[in-house]
Amino acid sequence: MPFAAAGTASATSPPVAASSALDPNAPPSTRPAAGPERATLAANSRPASGKNPSAGPQFKKSGSTWRVIAPEVVLQNTATDPDGDKVDVTFEVWTVDADGKPKDRVKLTDSNPYGVLVSPYVASGKSAQAQVDYGRLKPGVTYMFHTNAYDGGLYETEWSPWATFHVEPYMSFPAPQASSTVDQTTQSPQTFTRTDPGPSLPTLRADGTITEQPTKKRSCGAPDAQGHWLCIELSPPSKEQSLTPRRPGLAAAVPEAELIPWCEDKPSGADYMTRSDACLKSIGSGKLIFTDTDPEKPALGYANFEFEQRVKAYPTKTESGSDFAEFDQQILIKPTYIDPQLDDVQMDWKVASSCDDECIQTPPKWTDDNRTDTGGSAYWVTQTSSQYDRRWGTVLTKWVGSGKKQIDLGWEVTAKVGAGGNPATANFGTSGDTRVRELAPRCDTLVAGAKPGCTLPYFHPTFTVDTNLYPAAGAYYWLMQERLPDHAGARRWDSLLHYLGPDTTVKNSAGDPWTTDDSRKIVCPRSWKKHTADSSVGATDCDEYAMASTHESGGFPGGVNQVSNGDQCAQYFTDHMTTGNTEFGLFADTRDATKGPSGKERCGRAAINSTQNEKAFSKLPVAGWRLLDNDGYFVNLPGYAHCQGADKTCAWKKIG
Repeated sequence: MPFAAAGTASATSPPVAASSALDPNAPPSTRPAAGPERATLAANSRPASGKNPSAGPQFKKSGSTWRVIAPEVVLQNTATDPDGDKVDVTFEVWTVDADGKPKDRVKLTDSNPYGVLVSPYVASGKSAQAQVDYGRLKPGVTYMFHTNAYDGGLYETEWSPWATFHVEPYMSFPAPQASSTVDQTTQSPQTFTRTDPGPSLPTLRADGTITEQPTKKRSCGAPDAQGHWLCIELSPPSKEQSLTPRRPGLAAAVPEAELIPWCEDKPSGADYMTRSDACLKSIGSGKLIFTDTDPEKPALGYANFEFEQRVKAYPTKTESGSDFAEFDQQILIKPTYIDPQLDDVQMDWKVASSCDDECIQTPPKWTDDNRTDTGGSAYWVTQTSSQYDRRWGTVLTKWVGSGKKQIDLGWEVTAKVGAGGNPATANFGTSGDTRVRELAPRCDTLVAGAKPGCTLPYFHPTFTVDTNLYPAAGAYYWLMQERLPDHAGARRWDSLLHYLGPDTTVKNSAGDPWTTDDSRKIVCPRSWKKHTADSSVGATDCDEYAMASTHESGGFPGGVNQVSNGDQCAQYFTDHMTTGNTEFGLFADTRDATKGPSGKERCGRAAINSTQNEKAFSKLPVAGWRLLDNDGYFVNLPGYAHCQGADKTCAWKKIG
């Protein structure tokens, strides 16, 4: 069930034994919890506790206050005895009033009438410690404590200096909101860089600088019987070119022929991608050059064209309308000038594929902006009203295979003119270097519960956890992304989670493919005992990070974060807060790792509200994104995007 209302009574509510009649600075011997004062030893030297009492874990200060990350507070101070006797230390905790002075003494134990803790004996000069049991101190409350030393017969005459501490969580958050409008799967197109744009265009680095110059800018057909040549040159988009120019009078709406509507108004000079769409606007322009016997002589005529391409994969039958896996490709050709000397221009688009006999591919279908059929080629006649109309060529490909297949593509455009010359062909490159394959669609029949479909696996989608509805889970995931060495899932660290898919080659002990349950049993076995928490937290489950459905899980064999058991993970739990603007917090579980998580653990394990644990990732669109084994994705945690580090508590913010 979700969090109950804040303030619900709990069997572990901390008993605060308050007595305003007590003098916090009365001699330690007036509260002899460690043992009786023996007058016969009065001539002996008295022990002394140190001047710097501290509280933890992790024994770090925020200003003048010790910041404690677990309600099982550990109090410590040194103790010395001039006679060299062993010494114990008494710890007394008080609440703090508005003036920062001790107000009420807190009952820390029932083992003595004073409600104070006494450490075991330690050698003179060593540090003595005592741990407060869970439920005795309230998270979100500021306390102060002091100490006194006892050598088995004598107390020191004064208390140590006061030290202030505050039990505060790594993250704080309220109960879940009643509703939310967050879209957990929406994706914004991301720019990418082509690794094989063809021999006529430069190959760029991700920052836009050139890594390889064009090797063949101009390509010519053979001379015709009259010795005329036709050549074509490709050039990158000019810096001045912004949006694809539209024909004057064209309505502002996206043309009906457009395969990817969001692509129409993207600036040229870059390429854009989602998990299903690729919008190529870096191809630039082509120049047709019609020459006499010597192609180096001034042209007899020329024409300029702008080119763009699209690739659209259909993850499901609902989107494609086909029972087969399908992806479509499209080229847009826009003439900007055609010399009348050329008479007319015809262009054909050739799409190469590695699909072989597993694919059914249609010839390009050519239309105008309104999707009106314009024939078997892109065709323009000079000195007519339509000589500068755009032409769209679309190719449909259906994959009829089984299992999975990533399909490499290649593109060429062949042009010819009515004035003569043999056709000239421009190489538009491929779907990418074989090590990258950024534009190579992948089709499969493996995604459970889905018809065959295709996707562009190079694109790494982002899943957004709705922290309006699942604030506790979101807080825990954010802390894990921040503190785990590999920052798995965090886009700001460019660190992916990799899905554990049905096509994994990793086997379990039975020889079957490794599953989410196999990983979970290692990190969150049935023997795991949840940390006690206030009843307002509700039922809790063991929630692991990275998730058991990823290669980054601590339970995944051979993974970068593999552990032999969940005890090696960083341990946390959620609990109720008593003050501040939020009601719950994520704390360190120090039952085993007494100092709390170090930040070097390879995984996390936390007691999280059961509903939030179960639902935070329930809408991961495995079918919609066609996630197969080792596919990478990011996790977005918008309610905590403002957080900076884990050295102070970060409070959730509602997502608008």
